[in-house]
Amino acid sequence: MSARAFAPAKINLYLHVGPPRADGFHPVNSLMVFADVGDEVSISSGSEPPLRLTGPFASGLGDGDNLVLRAARQLAVHLGRRGPLPALVLDKRLPVASGLGGGSADAAATLRLLNAEWKAGLSPVELEALAAGLGSDVPACVRSRPVTASGRGDVLGPAPRLPSLPAVLVNPGTACPTGEVYRAYDLSARFGGSDPVPPPAVLPDAAAAALWLGDLRNDLEAPAIVVAPVVREVLDRLRAAPETRLARLSGSGATCFALCADPGCAHQLAAEVRRTHPDWWVRACSLGGLPDASA
Repeated sequence: MSARAFAPAKINLYLHVGPPRADGFHPVNSLMVFADVGDEVSISSGSEPPLRLTGPFASGLGDGDNLVLRAARQLAVHLGRRGPLPALVLDKRLPVASGLGGGSADAAATLRLLNAEWKAGLSPVELEALAAGLGSDVPACVRSRPVTASGRGDVLGPAPRLPSLPAVLVNPGTACPTGEVYRAYDLSARFGGSDPVPPPAVLPDAAAAALWLGDLRNDLEAPAIVVAPVVREVLDRLRAAPETRLARLSGSGATCFALCADPGCAHQLAAEVRRTHPDWWVRACSLGGLPDASA
């Protein structure tokens, strides 16, 4: 079997965003967790192009430079490796431009995969430093554990000790490009704040997590609805369900999540949403840290 690495979906349980700075970037404060659904990056054993795309959402990626290839090249340069890169395969299972950090997770998985394949021995801290040059979310995706993020999203801090959180992810099939959402946010001039949120040391169960998160927010929810009005329909559907303890947009959207009391409730909610909206992408999952997230 070829070497492979899982690229878990990233979920922002909350996302506080400040006004744009002089350099155009927005300071953020967020709690990121990772799902047990995601993409996969592998090394092909045959003679292939540098990157082959497979999976249900492969067609949503253009033929241009991909973050997987950029990550591979950046690691090769850092290590002083010469010659062609190994042929890589990206199995794209997550919707594109969906607020799930798919591209960042794919880049992070590539770094972990090739670090192991090349026996480079880079530490997680070294990989995270290298990942920072690929995008704000990539260092957190290298870690693939619950983490708080501030600055541009690249300053990582400790998260509360979290239980496994049963959840449902729903994407209505409408892309929600991050740049467009931030432009709508800037035009609204309704800026939130990015001050640190003191997390509790422990959130013992899903009910406690939902209660604490209920006082927090995603500042990009309203501008995402401007860019993709169907986001409001998704949130209304999830918030009306008796299984839902908390529903919120993830990242810049359009994917929304619902936290549920237990896995049975999550699977029941996912089945109901699929029944009423068969054209939406719906997954019951568990949120938290993943023991198999590293290569």
